[in-house]
Amino acid sequence: MVQLYNLHPFGSQRVVPCKQEPAHFCCGQDVLFVASTAASCRVEVFTVREQGRCEALGSFATLGPVLRMAHSSAGDYLVTIEEKSKATFLRAYMNWRCMSAGSSRVCVRMVGHKMEESYSEALKEQMSVVEMPLADPPLCISCCPVNGDLLVGCKNKLVMFCLKYRVINQNLTVLDFERSLILHIDNLIPAEVAFCARHIAITTELDVLILKLELVQQSADRTEQYAQGVSAPEKAVDGGVKDENPSTHPLQLELDEFIICQKPVELLGEESKLCEIPVTLESTELPAEDTKHFQVQYLLFRRFAPDQSPFGFCEETKLHSVQLLPVYQTAYEETENKRKLLSLFCFFSLPHVGYLYSLGKLVELISTYQYSEKSEQAVLTPQFLHVITSQNLQCFTVRCSAAAARCEDPYIDTTVKACPPVTLDVCTLRMQLFIGPRAICHFKNHIILLTKADTEDITERRKPTRRMLSRKADSVKSRTNLESEPGWNLYIINTVSTIQLYREMVEYSRTYENVKTESCIHLLSEAHLLVRAAIMDPHFLKSDEKEDLLRAFRESCAFLGDCYSRFDTKDYHLALPYYRMSGLSMTEVLKRLVAEGDEIQTYERGFIFYLTHSLNEDSNEELSKESGNKVLQIFYLADPAQLPDILCSPSMRNVCPLTAVKYLQKIEKMMPSVVLTLTKAFLALKMGDLAMYEHE
Repeated sequence: MVQLYNLHPFGSQRVVPCKQEPAHFCCGQDVLFVASTAASCRVEVFTVREQGRCEALGSFATLGPVLRMAHSSAGDYLVTIEEKSKATFLRAYMNWRCMSAGSSRVCVRMVGHKMEESYSEALKEQMSVVEMPLADPPLCISCCPVNGDLLVGCKNKLVMFCLKYRVINQNLTVLDFERSLILHIDNLIPAEVAFCARHIAITTELDVLILKLELVQQSADRTEQYAQGVSAPEKAVDGGVKDENPSTHPLQLELDEFIICQKPVELLGEESKLCEIPVTLESTELPAEDTKHFQVQYLLFRRFAPDQSPFGFCEETKLHSVQLLPVYQTAYEETENKRKLLSLFCFFSLPHVGYLYSLGKLVELISTYQYSEKSEQAVLTPQFLHVITSQNLQCFTVRCSAAAARCEDPYIDTTVKACPPVTLDVCTLRMQLFIGPRAICHFKNHIILLTKADTEDITERRKPTRRMLSRKADSVKSRTNLESEPGWNLYIINTVSTIQLYREMVEYSRTYENVKTESCIHLLSEAHLLVRAAIMDPHFLKSDEKEDLLRAFRESCAFLGDCYSRFDTKDYHLALPYYRMSGLSMTEVLKRLVAEGDEIQTYERGFIFYLTHSLNEDSNEELSKESGNKVLQIFYLADPAQLPDILCSPSMRNVCPLTAVKYLQKIEKMMPSVVLTLTKAFLALKMGDLAMYEHE
């Protein structure tokens, strides 16, 4: 179920000053690459500064129109699939910042080519274009965000290129690729691929396959066996005998007249081996001592059925936007340069529903997203899922930080620490209208959105408000408007800061405090996960909001502790770990929840649970006389049977003995016990009343 809240995750927006109509674009680090339409064959480069301000860095020519493009932060290179003379080419643009800075030097070389001859000190500052020839046309590409390796999807195969740092001389190191591995996959034409930390996600029109390349310890005497094992694809996985001449099958003619749709399938973990899609590895790198050998582990296979209607099948039912999202371990020290991968998530989408899986020790579906209308594309971030439809940009919350937190900290879901559940309903924060959204990407706190209005939309916007005197003049004016109207825009939409959105969520939650307690807890849980995701970001230590985020995290824990203490919920026990994570003392919690004066309140189970555990633990906190007396009153009203045990707590050392005896005497009339009598005797000694002590 998707909850809907009217919040404001989007801030200001600006238009990217492109000279030509964009065909494709991608983001990387602090820059935006925009490939123009077929006419110009150029890539414009823009630097993105604060508040989404765009400045042109320059541009460089491509071999032909760009069909696909991607940027790798590791290595800072741009890879493209380009078309020329009905042939497709795979190219990587290295050191492109020199070209955007004004240098006109370009070196074009083949992948793996010896570079000592083509590189010198004089040509150090130049852009390098690496050509990567393939036996089959490239269809899709993906760069690994962890190490910069490149994965290329072709018909019936995937080709992996490892990013290499070639040392030319003492002062010059250049980037290159090495074709290291080919994955042969029978009868599969990839539409999209995603590649991260040796995990591979492949989608066709209606199938999803997720694999993991596992390192194999390869001994010298097994090297030859390994080479033989990968030389040809094995078909044993199919579990059946192939027909030598399928065209002679007696039902072939009848079957040609029907559309055969396989039923939907979802296979997770070890069961995904049963998908009958054999994958065979072929190592292509030169043998060396450090040569890596891999084996394939199947993680997930899912097949969808096309939508059906009385008029036939809907051809637009296709998967899109497959992504692998890494989440890294929280860094608490400035010296930690290497990011440790903590969790990995995979997202893919159909036109009307999206799926988010966690790829950890267990592969499981953690969220399903229902869209209000047909989606065009989606982009997943650690904090949000942004989806574009034909008319708007939608923002959904995600549960990546909730799942990753449980991988990072084994104390979560105990009395020590807590985190909102992974199964918490996702919610829509905003639907912002745009005319004709076509493509979207995201980096840092910016969303890049391409919109392109149809001719009908432009005509509607340009419709005159009053009737023209001449039909001819009206026709000429309309035609001129259509020709001069660009019909497209490339926007940079700034997302608001985490702190600003967090405060808005907290303020919004207060409207539900006395009306819908579940909605109040839901919104505060969303606010907590929002801040938690920001703290887990690799750039958290360098963030200007670092102290504000840590303060907001503790504050969100306190707010959730208040909810589970004040409201009558089944998860009342969560008050204890949330208050512990907030850093609040018992005295501070009492001030938040207990009214001043002698006003009688109703105390819920969560508050009593928190006080009971806190008082029964070895704690150095001593309550003041006033706070101790208030605790006596609380337990007398809410749970009188525990009062004798509470009085034995070291934290209640300063309580007024006479007040305590009065409460115990009242309880003794209702439920006498040996423990209660001994407690009264202990208090009598504390007051120095020997007569009372002997009486007890």
